[in-house]
Amino acid sequence: MSAPLNIAAWSGPRNLSTAMMYAFGARTDAAVWDEPFYAAYLEATGLDHPMREEIIAAGPRDAGEVAARCAAPHPSGRPVFYQKHMTHHMVPAMPRGWFGAVTHLFLIRHPARVLASYAQKRENPDLADIGFAQQAEIFAAIRAGGQDPVVVDSHDIRDDPAGMMDALCDRLGIARDPGMIRWPAGGHADDGVWASHWYDAVHGSTGFAGAEGPLPGLPADLQSVCDAALPHYEALKPFALKA
Repeated sequence: MSAPLNIAAWSGPRNLSTAMMYAFGARTDAAVWDEPFYAAYLEATGLDHPMREEIIAAGPRDAGEVAARCAAPHPSGRPVFYQKHMTHHMVPAMPRGWFGAVTHLFLIRHPARVLASYAQKRENPDLADIGFAQQAEIFAAIRAGGQDPVVVDSHDIRDDPAGMMDALCDRLGIARDPGMIRWPAGGHADDGVWASHWYDAVHGSTGFAGAEGPLPGLPADLQSVCDAALPHYEALKPFALKA
């Protein structure tokens, strides 16, 4: 068996993050965890998210417990442990001592595309909701700690899923798996309880969506959020992996 590889995949919402979790979930050597800190984040902040009470009840709510589990091998014994993390969950109350025990992957997407999608599910998003500033801060912290994190742009994945998955596997030091670009419709057994609200499109999918078209137009209120997020996206884009 290969040495355990714990992957902390960082993104904001509506950023191909669930599809990427499904891609890794399609590997026979991988286990996945959907937004480990979500319940602890809601309890710590008091924020009103869709399905808040159900998410907190499903737990775990102890951030220290979550961190310890993120740093440890998966209980299944599978050597690849893919963790889908939301950058905005890493509020000051969340521990970071576990960062050095995992390999970090950053999923980026142009903020205009993120906002056009997010606003369909939750009204009046602001910069904090979409996680761009937090993503750039976490990326800088990981680099300052001596790691060279992987960056992948969702545009590149949708443009060439097979090529990008091969390049990503090579960068992570795991075997290529052509099965990563296909998965069964209907969701994954390890989806979070919030899947019924957020994952309708990906539940209907059996692979990555096709190449993206032109950037969407945004109303003025969302455009101002996009303008604030864009420098954070552009700071990470030069590091993006290529097939």
